[in-house]
Amino acid sequence: MGPIKTLKKRKRSAEKKADPNVLLAASASAATDSLHNNNDYDEDDDDDDSSQPSDWWAGFSRRISGPYSGSRDPKTFESVFKVSRKTFDYICSLVKDDFTAKPANFSDSNGKPLTLHDRVAVALRRLGSGESLSVIGESFGMNQSTVSQITWRFVESMEERALHHLSWPSKLDDIKSKFEKISGLPNCCGAIDITHVVMNLPNVEQSNKVWLDGEKNFSMVLQAVVDPDMRFLDVIAGWPGSLSDDVVLKNSGFFKLVEKGKRLNGGKIQLSARTELREYIVGDSGFPLLPWLLTPYQGKPMSLPQTEFNKRHSETRKPAQMALSRLKDKWKIISGVMWMPDRNRLPRIIFVCCLLHNILIDMHDQTLDDRLLSHQHDVNYRQRSCKIVDEASSVLRDELSNQLWGENSSA
Repeated sequence: MGPIKTLKKRKRSAEKKADPNVLLAASASAATDSLHNNNDYDEDDDDDDSSQPSDWWAGFSRRISGPYSGSRDPKTFESVFKVSRKTFDYICSLVKDDFTAKPANFSDSNGKPLTLHDRVAVALRRLGSGESLSVIGESFGMNQSTVSQITWRFVESMEERALHHLSWPSKLDDIKSKFEKISGLPNCCGAIDITHVVMNLPNVEQSNKVWLDGEKNFSMVLQAVVDPDMRFLDVIAGWPGSLSDDVVLKNSGFFKLVEKGKRLNGGKIQLSARTELREYIVGDSGFPLLPWLLTPYQGKPMSLPQTEFNKRHSETRKPAQMALSRLKDKWKIISGVMWMPDRNRLPRIIFVCCLLHNILIDMHDQTLDDRLLSHQHDVNYRQRSCKIVDEASSVLRDELSNQLWGENSSA
């Protein structure tokens, strides 16, 4: 069973080129836009919209109920929406055309029309808090169907308008340099990991069994390749939790692009007279050992070079673990247990949360704080082991580990 196909047909030909089997992968061929320079965004642009008062938050906070009501404190704003005011305004600028192009009769319980800022606030609160539609509706003074419709329109707009924030880089030199500084592994271009988005589904429906994972939870899988700064470089969501990490990988667009020589195809490093180290990523023992995917040694006893390699390998994987941990901590709609979600829409919601994750990094958002970040993004999930080993890659890993051990011993 493949990932849920949810990409809508777009009118523009460039968007039609996206591979429908690579659900929402940011590496799709259509994603060729370069990252916008944040300096190009002018916060005064919103002043053109007469419906947005300069003191929007002051007015909006008076209309909501609960502990945040009436507060003008920037910290309260950040607590409610999980982003700084600067990033909030930038996100408004991204969706502004879509939100204003289609007339919408969204209003609060008093019949007051909801402005652009109001609607973005509702969507961010829904994604960031994970609270139910009814709770958010009650807090923000609107019915839950309005919350649902606004959130979905936001998701549809963001997955197109913010796509430039998640793409495979054209140059990898800086990424490779940063990874090498972390633990000494040369020519590494990314760290890959998988996390589960847990769902509550009816046990009585046989069709739901495919979503039952190894920990007896119904879940959907998110696979992500991450850079040293915890930015997502490639993601795919939608596969059932029953599938192993290696199966998800081999059916992903990223795998196919690498196998076709369109990814990880840059310069090689000479390890010895006979051995070259190509560009690669690192992953845990749930993934197969491949020419372009290095995994840790498994089993005991291990030699000193193998132990040293695993130590360095573990450090190099941490950005991926921390990125997924931050993702679930910031955007709580995909943490915890989702109550009977729409499995056609959920992959797109996950993807937009990944876009928001990258936007916060690109905007140098002041709400980011890694001091309390855990490496555990799949709580109560045991580490799985994949027995697939490419023999040539095993020899290459041995040579790399011996070289790293030699450098460590002579230091």
